[in-house]
Amino acid sequence: MSSLLMMLLPIIIIEFILLIVALIDLVKIPETNGPKWLWAIAIVCVSIIGPIIYFIFGRKQV
Repeated sequence: MSSLLMMLLPIIIIEFILLIVALIDLVKIPETNGPKWLWAIAIVCVSIIGPIIYFIFGRKQV
C-alpha cells in the first residue's frame, strides 16, 4: 500500500500545484475566454486536465 502511495505522490503534488496556480491566475487576470465562474468549475472539477485546458484555452491573448 505504501509503495502505491509513493508512486502516486508526485502526481498528486503536481495536480495540487497546477490547481492552485490556475486559480490564482484566474483571480488575477482581468478577462478570460468565457465566464470566470465556468473556468473555476473546470479547474476544480476536471482534475489535472482542467488547469491545463484553462492555460491553453481560457486565458485571453493580448
